[in-house]
Amino acid sequence: MQSRAINEKVILIISIFIAGLCSIIYELLISTTSSYFLGDSIKQFSITIGVYMAAMGVGSFISRIFQKNLLLRFIEVELLLGIVGGCSVPILYYTFANASYAQFSLVMILLIVAIGVLTGLEIPLLTRIMKVYYPLKVNLSNVLSVDYFGALAATLLFPFFLLPWIGVFQSSIIFGLINVGLGILNLWYFRGHLEGKQSRRYLLFSGLVIAGFVAVLIFSSQLLFHWHDSLYRDRIIFSEQTQYQHIVLTRGKDDVRLYLDRVIQFSSTDEYRYHESLVQLPMSLARHRNKVLILGGGEGLAAREVLKYSDVDQVTIVDIDPKIFEISSTNPYLRELNEEALDHPKMQLKPEDAFVFLQQNNELYDLIIADLPDPTTEALTRLYSREFYKLIHRRLASDGIFVTQGTSPFHTQKAYWCIRESVEAGGFPYTVPYHVYVPSFGEWGFVMAANYLLPIEDIQITKPTRYLDASTAQKLFSFEKDLLPTDSIRYSTLDRPILLDYYLEGWRRWSREKVIY
Repeated sequence: MQSRAINEKVILIISIFIAGLCSIIYELLISTTSSYFLGDSIKQFSITIGVYMAAMGVGSFISRIFQKNLLLRFIEVELLLGIVGGCSVPILYYTFANASYAQFSLVMILLIVAIGVLTGLEIPLLTRIMKVYYPLKVNLSNVLSVDYFGALAATLLFPFFLLPWIGVFQSSIIFGLINVGLGILNLWYFRGHLEGKQSRRYLLFSGLVIAGFVAVLIFSSQLLFHWHDSLYRDRIIFSEQTQYQHIVLTRGKDDVRLYLDRVIQFSSTDEYRYHESLVQLPMSLARHRNKVLILGGGEGLAAREVLKYSDVDQVTIVDIDPKIFEISSTNPYLRELNEEALDHPKMQLKPEDAFVFLQQNNELYDLIIADLPDPTTEALTRLYSREFYKLIHRRLASDGIFVTQGTSPFHTQKAYWCIRESVEAGGFPYTVPYHVYVPSFGEWGFVMAANYLLPIEDIQITKPTRYLDASTAQKLFSFEKDLLPTDSIRYSTLDRPILLDYYLEGWRRWSREKVIY
C-alpha cells in the first residue's frame, strides 16, 4: 500500500509539471500566432498575459464549487484543456483566413479565457487531491513549485526548439496530445478510484480525440499548404519557417514574389523600379565606391545594382537569416533575377543581425544601403531607430552616403517621415527624401543622408537601367501635397519605438487584404 501511495504521488507530481508546461505553451502559441497575423507583438503578448492571468483567477474561484470526485474533475479539466489548447492555433489560422481582424481578435480572447479558466482550475484541484499525501503547508508549496518549474521548461522549449524546429501549428497539436495523454494517464492509474463505466467512457472519448489530433498532425503539411495557398494569389514554390521568419516564394506566369512573414518583399515584374531607385541614386552621387555595405537585401537584388559599378572593390551583405542567402544562391528564379550576384568574388555574405554587426564591426564604408523589411514588429523597428542610425553614422566614411528604404509615404505617411526624422536624429546633418511608384507596392519612399549637402541636381545615370535616367531621377525628389506630413512627427528610439505605432496605424487604415503589402 505504501508503494502504491508513493507511485500515486509521483503520477500527481508529473501531472502538475506537465499541466504547468502545457498551459504556458498554449499562451505562447496564441501570442505568437496573433503577432504573426496582427503585428505589434508587445500588445499581443500583453493582452494574452493579462487576460490569461485574470481568467486563471476566475478558474480558481470557480473551483470551490467542486466538492466531490475531485480526481475525475481534474481529468476532465485536462481533457478539455488538451482539446482547446491543441485546437487553438488551427482555429486561429482558420479564423484569420475567413474572418475580419475584429472577429479574429474576439476568437483569440475567447481561447485565452478558456485556457486560463481551465488552468485556474488545475492548481486548486491538485492541491486538494494531494492533501491525502501531504499537510497543507507542504502540499501547497510542492504543487506551486512543480507547476512553476513546468512553466520555466515551457519558456525555454518554446523559443529554442518548438518555434524554430516544429512551428506553431504542429506544436499546438503535439501539446494537445500531451495534455490529453496526461488525462489518460490519470484515468488509467487511478481507475480504481473511479467507476468502471466512467473510466471506459472517458477513455473512449480520449481515444477519439487523440485519433483526431494524430490525423491533423499527419496531414498538417497539406493543411498548412492549402491555408498558405489561400493567402497568396500565386502558386507557392517554396515555403519554410526558419528560426527568424516564414519565407514564402510564389510564382504566377512570369511573376516571382518573395514574402517574409506574409509581407511582400518584391515582385519580379517591377522590382527594378525599387532597387534602381534605392541603389543607383546614391551610387551616382558617391565620391567613392570602393566598399559598400548592404543591410538586409539577402536576395541579392540590391547587390546586382551595386555590381554594375566596376570601381566597387568589396560588397558586404548582412542579413540575419542564412536561409535567404541559401535560396537566393540556389533557386533558379532568384539566381536569374539577381544575376548570380551572391556568387560574385567581390561579395561577402554575413548571416548576422544588422544591429549587432554594426556594433562589433569597426570598418568604414563608402556607401551603406539599408534594404530592410518594413518595421512590422518591435525587432524590425529597432533597425529604424535613432540608435541604429547612430551606429550607421559611425561606420560611414566622412564623405560617404547612406540610404534606406522608408515604407510608403502614402499608405504609411507618418511612418515614412518618422524614418527621416530618426535618420536626422542619428547624426546626419543632411537628409534627402525621395519616392518612386512601384506597382506592387504603390508609392514607396527612401531617405538618403550624408555629412554634406548632396548635389541631387547633378545626378547622372550612367549604368544600364530599365527605369531610371537623369530626367526621371529629378522627379523622384518632388513630393505631392498629399504625401507631405500634416502633423508633427517624432523620431523613433529603442526605448520608445513610435515608428511601429505610426506604421501599424497606417496599414490598418488602408489594408483590405490578409497579406500586408
